[in-house]
Amino acid sequence: MATVKEKIYDIILDINIAKIANRYFGKSSGWLYHKLDQRDGNGKEIDFSPEELDQFKGALYDLSDRIRKAADAL
Repeated sequence: MATVKEKIYDIILDINIAKIANRYFGKSSGWLYHKLDQRDGNGKEIDFSPEELDQFKGALYDLSDRIRKAADAL
């Protein structure tokens, strides 16, 4: 099964991980990068909780809606 990072591979360079981590999770960019890499700062395996995964999914939906609204306004 593909990891979250693999699933967002197509957009990962186009989104601002730091802004998503802060705006939607109230966390640092390092926290989200660790979640995406499935390793904490000490190398221990970690993963998104089901709630965090739903929150990340919602963040991407919100961001896509905001991009579409901005495009429509042009």
